[in-house]
Amino acid sequence: MNIRLRPLQETDNNAIAALINNKKILDNLMDRIPFPYTLADADFFIDLKQQESPQSTFAITDDSDTVLGVISLELKSDIYRYQAEIGYWIGEVYWGKGIASNAIRLMTAYGFDKLNLMRIVAGVFDGNTASMHVLRKNGYSQEAKLNKSVFKHGKFLDEYLFAKTKEA
Repeated sequence: MNIRLRPLQETDNNAIAALINNKKILDNLMDRIPFPYTLADADFFIDLKQQESPQSTFAITDDSDTVLGVISLELKSDIYRYQAEIGYWIGEVYWGKGIASNAIRLMTAYGFDKLNLMRIVAGVFDGNTASMHVLRKNGYSQEAKLNKSVFKHGKFLDEYLFAKTKEA
């Protein structure tokens, strides 16, 4: 499936709210994302991300501009200013179609080529083997296992740190 990344639009609110309002997705994301996820949450998120400069959060869409998920680079600052953390989610109905892998490939290239990043990292919660697989497929290497570093759903989980650096 061909995918593209584009800035979020106000009209993406219904699709985003419907897709992310899924416990299976939220189990692997930060707790700052509310559940249940409402249309008002989507409106707030889109408005916030439209103010980014440089743009670092995008809708993942197909050729017909259907929203499939969201991907972002959280840009770091100070001594880490050439580094970002990649984060993404795909609607469950679109899992297993290579969308995450293609989106990561596009976003990684954008980070290195357009944002002049040197390093992109990703934290993956224990048990999210699909995410680990698509990161490895895109040349990310596991650098660390952070034992019991995440507290999610009342229990401590390990987090795996993946990274990719820009090739010279």
